[in-house]
Amino acid sequence: MSSDVWESGAPGVLRLPSGRMVRGRGLRYDLPAGRTPALTVHLTGRRPPEPSWESLWIPWRDFWLPTDPDTALRTLRLAHRRAASERVEVCCGGGVGRTGTALSAMCVLEGLNPEEAVAWVREKYHARAVEVPWQRRFIRRALAPRVPDPQGP
Repeated sequence: MSSDVWESGAPGVLRLPSGRMVRGRGLRYDLPAGRTPALTVHLTGRRPPEPSWESLWIPWRDFWLPTDPDTALRTLRLAHRRAASERVEVCCGGGVGRTGTALSAMCVLEGLNPEEAVAWVREKYHARAVEVPWQRRFIRRALAPRVPDPQGP
């Protein structure tokens, strides 16, 4: 792994099954001390303020699903790919439901089945991650081949 990725054990950092590290966090809380992300993916109902680093926004209200699930999955695939060599974080208001759903979808991209992905994230990140049944359905959708990868096959 590159020195531009998160340090193991940093607050909110989850080591995915592949070894890639992604930080999850809640926007209601202060930015953790230490290095800032190279890319943040905001999972919020309203466009968040722009940080001083690169960010992407997935319109996604609390306890719901992304407004455009296909675009959300493309964005999460991009974030997942970049996490191989960069500090990537995903965040929502509290850092639990939507963030846990996004992290679980990334685990599915790595080959875990949706149930394993949710269990993995609940064990390694937050016990209440993926808060509602329709978020679990969204994770199953991460397997759908109809959502093309922006980098091609």
